[in-house]
Amino acid sequence: MKNKKSLTYYLLLIAGVIILINILSDKLFVRLDFTADKTYTLSKATKNILKNLSEPVTITAYFTKDLPPQIAQTRRDFKDMLIEYGNISKGKLVYEFVNPNKDKKTEQEAMQAGIQPVIINVREKDQVKQQKVYLGAVIRMGEDAEPIPFMKPGAAMEYALSSGIKKLSVINKPVVGLLQGHGEPSIQALQQAMSSLSVLYDVKPFSITDTSDLSRYITIAIIAPKDSFPQMHLNKLDDYLANKGNLFIAYNRVDGDLSSNPPMGKTHTTGLEDWLSKKGLTIENNFVVDAKCASVGVRQQQGFFNFTTNVSFPYIPIITNFADHPITKGIENVIFKFASSIDFTGDTSLNFVPLAMTSEKSGTQNPPLYFDINKKWTNASFPLSKLNVAALLEGKIVGNNQSRIILVGDGDFPVNGEGQNAKQIQADNVNLMVNSIDWLSDDTGLIDLRTKGVTSRPLDQISDTKKNILRWVNFLLPIIIVLIYAIFRAQKRKNLKIKRMEESYV
Repeated sequence: MKNKKSLTYYLLLIAGVIILINILSDKLFVRLDFTADKTYTLSKATKNILKNLSEPVTITAYFTKDLPPQIAQTRRDFKDMLIEYGNISKGKLVYEFVNPNKDKKTEQEAMQAGIQPVIINVREKDQVKQQKVYLGAVIRMGEDAEPIPFMKPGAAMEYALSSGIKKLSVINKPVVGLLQGHGEPSIQALQQAMSSLSVLYDVKPFSITDTSDLSRYITIAIIAPKDSFPQMHLNKLDDYLANKGNLFIAYNRVDGDLSSNPPMGKTHTTGLEDWLSKKGLTIENNFVVDAKCASVGVRQQQGFFNFTTNVSFPYIPIITNFADHPITKGIENVIFKFASSIDFTGDTSLNFVPLAMTSEKSGTQNPPLYFDINKKWTNASFPLSKLNVAALLEGKIVGNNQSRIILVGDGDFPVNGEGQNAKQIQADNVNLMVNSIDWLSDDTGLIDLRTKGVTSRPLDQISDTKKNILRWVNFLLPIIIVLIYAIFRAQKRKNLKIKRMEESYV
């Protein structure tokens, strides 16, 4: 009878603890993060943004209810994140979840707010049907609003949310200059990069004149210039560096033309390469080739049929080797097209840091040359390894003040193109440019978030069974710890009670 009462007592105790934890879970949110890159741990940048909010922020999350499990996880993760954001902001951030699918009025409200519906396939009773779903949110601060049109499952959720809040809360944005006047792509041709940079910076295109004051720019970006630099322009850039300026340069030392007949590659000069060389940064007159590369389509004919075959093209290296540096942290692969290698020839008073390197099987070829699309490449074609294709130089480059230059050996890697020729480019291509400008501008708070949770992460490479085990451990471990402590306390009290009942107890 006594054992039965004890069992009942423990069961009631366990039930009470579980109920209490569920009641307090929304207010006292705790989550253990076992992921290698701390996917579920808020960064210092986010915490600083939330702690320094000048006025309340309201987030309306437009998420469809009753989603398939793999997509519903995005809703749960987003809600968990909002709970943490609310706690850290000390109540300045509030949120609500709205189901746009419940009626036409709510759906129209979501779409007018900038939330984009997507169509997904849902399996139901051995049948596949299409369902329109919403996975977005609107951030509001005062009279201003910033939409997150679509929260892609597995994407950088914290970056989307924190950058949106930062965009609304920042008042005076630093100015980044985008150099024009030498055949550089316009600001419209850099759509993806400009979208990311506009969160923290006011990007202004400008041309150098006799009266130009470059000191107003926290960083200057020089992207793929085609025409020569007059000496006066180079002198102005020297003055800018001498006054603690920062330069981001993406430069084409060589040009490749696959549309010509035959396809060929040649040297490209603007005078900027000599100017850089005098500072110890040499961008070599060569084409980098790499066994780890992208493919190009080759038209072939067999009988009466024409078809296209994808052929590996080592002149378009896929870069996966990066330095352990804030600029490249989290970046996994960048695609360059007709890149050149970078060497340092300066003295030890300057700090040269390689940022991106080719694979173990790479090499160089000197222009002019003809591209043989059907060439049979062998290991002998790649005698070199880890050639620098992006690098950082810092120190007293010009004059007695500290300045910094980041140089990338491919000018077109962040360019989308103009009008109908615009194309979507690799996300990490954009990240490399935007991270570089963030770092140069000494505002690195959101660098880590931009690449957090994107592309390949450790949890994506393990089985679903192991994912479920980690998820349940993450949820149950705090409860188990509380229960163990409760049982320990109960047993301790029971032992004390028994001890007090003994005759020898005084």
